Amino acid sequence: MSSTPLALFVGLPNPTISDDEFALFRETNPLGLFVGRRNQREPEQTKRLIERFREAVGRDDAPVFTDQEGGRVQHLDAGPWPLFRSFGQFAELARRDFDLGKKALRLSSQAMGAMMAELGLSSGCSPVLDLVFETTSAVIGARSFGPDPDFIAALGREVVDGLLETGNMPVIKHIPGHGRATLDSHKERPVVNASRETLTATDFKPFVALKDTPWAMVAHVVYSAYDAELPASVSPIMHDVIRNDMGYDGVLISDCIFMESLSGTLPERVKQVLDAGFDIALHSHGDIPESEAAAKAARPLTDAALQRIVAGKARLGNLKIDVRAAHAEVENMFASALVS
Repeated sequence: MSSTPLALFVGLPNPTISDDEFALFRETNPLGLFVGRRNQREPEQTKRLIERFREAVGRDDAPVFTDQEGGRVQHLDAGPWPLFRSFGQFAELARRDFDLGKKALRLSSQAMGAMMAELGLSSGCSPVLDLVFETTSAVIGARSFGPDPDFIAALGREVVDGLLETGNMPVIKHIPGHGRATLDSHKERPVVNASRETLTATDFKPFVALKDTPWAMVAHVVYSAYDAELPASVSPIMHDVIRNDMGYDGVLISDCIFMESLSGTLPERVKQVLDAGFDIALHSHGDIPESEAAAKAARPLTDAALQRIVAGKARLGNLKIDVRAAHAEVENMFASALVS
């Protein structure tokens, strides 16, 4: 096993790690694990799963991510865990009472971060900073705070800071912006034809405002004003736009490479992400043959990526929150404002 982890997150089909999977992870040393709803049944099982992955790769701090935004995208949605509201609902509250909306969102983010920290989860891959329009693909919908980039940035800041305070890594997504895409990048390749001037003034703006966030997830969307052929996640041109024009210098991880916006075999997709200059390829599904193929195509993290990861970890706090009490307080805030 290489001492430097591979620039790769792997996934699992089941809620346990088999002996063969354990051996594969020990041999290949992927940076992290992505767990979904299928992998998380209840707290003790989730904790054991995370511990076993970290034992396999020999790193107690190996990152384990999930999707935990609130609303319809929360993979901790079984009986033992409270259900959190969508960003769209917090936006509605903030439009009625901006200060109350921000306060509720900050507390909810702290509760969600603390819940994940207790399980050993490193991140819920949140917040979404994409704008939403009437033409936006339904894959975004209530996951967005709305169409106003300044409003999104203000609310997104509450999520980023609330998660950091509780030791959970925020990941802004889907940089540089999925909102103008009319197609779902899980199923098709979306093309955004807006001008550079329009994108800079709108879609890019929340990401620039929150560019101090330690991690960002890159969209599988084509921005034709910059690169007419390749989605951002595999485009060297878009890598330069994000790093230079937008000024983002944190960790850049692709959206899941299984999504149909990309083309080529699984190993080719891993290579495309890393060849474009991005730090990490996200392979969030996968059985043993797929994970093995992805690992063979990956390469060790660059020194620059390692430095970005270390810098991000240094910003994590250890605020302790009573998750259920905080969640109940947030619900009372909604009730007091008469927002359903």
